[in-house]
Amino acid sequence: MKGNEAMAEAAIQAGCDAYFGYPITPQSEVLEYLAREMPARGRVVLQAESEVASINMIYGAAGAGFRVMTSSSSPGISLMQEGISYIAGAELPCLIANVNRAGPGLGTIQPGQGDYFQATKGGGHGDYKLIVLAPSSVQEMADFVFLGFELADKYRNPAMILSDGAIGQMMEKVTFGKFKPTKFDKPWATTGKPPTRERNFITSLHIKPEMLEKNNLRLVEKYKKMRETEVRYEEIETDDAEYILVAYGLCARICHKTVNLAREKGIKVGLVRPITLYPFPEKILSELANKTRLMLTVEMNAGQMVEDVKLSVNGKVPVEYYGRMGGMIPNPEEILNKLENLIKTSHAI
Repeated sequence: MKGNEAMAEAAIQAGCDAYFGYPITPQSEVLEYLAREMPARGRVVLQAESEVASINMIYGAAGAGFRVMTSSSSPGISLMQEGISYIAGAELPCLIANVNRAGPGLGTIQPGQGDYFQATKGGGHGDYKLIVLAPSSVQEMADFVFLGFELADKYRNPAMILSDGAIGQMMEKVTFGKFKPTKFDKPWATTGKPPTRERNFITSLHIKPEMLEKNNLRLVEKYKKMRETEVRYEEIETDDAEYILVAYGLCARICHKTVNLAREKGIKVGLVRPITLYPFPEKILSELANKTRLMLTVEMNAGQMVEDVKLSVNGKVPVEYYGRMGGMIPNPEEILNKLENLIKTSHAI
């Protein structure tokens, strides 16, 4: 299946009750697939008049306790930022998929990773965080739908799958049936007032500053718990590595090949692939910095994740960046060439 189609089928199998979205390349297959398959199973699919409308429909349906999802690509996700901030402030679970295209502006429909800051730093207004999952295969496009819904419900927080145009469009074999949807009780939902409790209110509005600060402090504690318990990453050939590549998504696939090429030449290179971009795998990078000489981030942007890697290692080792932009995809050989030049330079110093 295509990555976008795998994600859509996984949403159905994960018990998604409703999807609201708007078409934009390179993610339109998500909406097309769900529009074909979901209504036949008694579920809701609605093409909204805009991304702004669709994210607010997500707010309403999530508030009523339904398992809901939207998807878009970079410019569309930008339009959703106000609504995403409201949803995070109201503590509503939902799943948002960004099939990242290259920018800025309208850019191109080719893949990019320029939305890393937007996804991980709270792209809208105010202090909030999304749970951000970065698939590197079509299989993970499907698997992370189940994980994303579960984490969203567990923490009452929006979760995002940050993919890209290449993984969304590529075709690979996919296996379903590995995960069973987890059902969460939602006593907070606006499902009507039974005689046994008071009415439920869902809002992100807190006029009194002391009440808003109290709410924000509670959110900060929730994000802290995420950082303590939900960090996910993959290590490849790091046990004896002298040099570490750090990459996510499509770039991680490419860097895996770079590791193999480097090992063939006797260069001890390893790879750390962050799976959760938030919470970020700071601890493992800090530990690896104690026994390596250099880290190199590989990204399809102007250098974004490199800042988090630098913060993680806190000056223990040099952290360098290599990237391509505008929809250009790096190849394993050019990454190895960059690493070899850095090694020569560091040895010369």
